[in-house]
Amino acid sequence: MMPLHIESIGSGPDLVLLHGWAMHSSIWSGIRDQLSEQFHLHLVDLPGHGLSPACEPGTLEHMIDLITAILPENCLLGGWSLGGQIAMELALREPSRVQKLILISTTPCFAKRNDWEWGMEHKLLQLFLENLKQNYTTTINRFLTLQMSGDHNAARILLQLRKHFFQHAEPDAKSLQKGLKILQDNDVRMQMQAIKQPVLLLHGENDVITHPAAAHWMHQQLPQSQLVMFPHCGHAPFLSYPDQFMNHLHEFRRTHS
Repeated sequence: MMPLHIESIGSGPDLVLLHGWAMHSSIWSGIRDQLSEQFHLHLVDLPGHGLSPACEPGTLEHMIDLITAILPENCLLGGWSLGGQIAMELALREPSRVQKLILISTTPCFAKRNDWEWGMEHKLLQLFLENLKQNYTTTINRFLTLQMSGDHNAARILLQLRKHFFQHAEPDAKSLQKGLKILQDNDVRMQMQAIKQPVLLLHGENDVITHPAAAHWMHQQLPQSQLVMFPHCGHAPFLSYPDQFMNHLHEFRRTHS
């Protein structure tokens, strides 16, 4: 089993963070130092992203196996966007190891379906991949811009996103394609009520990647959940409102211990 690249720093309760599709763990750089003052922080690069090697078969199940192998006991597990879907699957599979769950700008079902109106069109997800193959840098810049759509401080956050993102080499093309397939196919709606851990939902009110209505729907389904909606915020509340984001994490840690 190929090892994942993980940066572990700080002391305190274990907090594992999973990034989103086409990104890598440097996305957390803006809050990394503050988090490490309160947590033993584990920043994971998903397979084929950042400093983690690509690996076969690259399915969601294989990805979960890889992360399970490095998951601390009694940890807090956080995931952003695609990372949130992976975190939900891990919480269901490893309930004794995942003590609390933090879902950031995520959704139980990324793709639009007949019974799920709050997803993205399949053709839009596919278009991202096709454009990545033709012009990686331009397409990523467009994707980053889309994530900041509707944000009150989009220009500043976009500069920050670009700075962190291009620190590493391009993600592996096959890994991007496999990640896209997970986005297109995965649907955990029927399993939501089986997640028994305390859950903190953090979401931007103007998110155009994962619809805010999906966060409200998850809040209704999850028996022990708290929902925080950030005003005038796009897809990355930890960049748009770093101080408030940190405060909610600390409060969640204290009140659900």
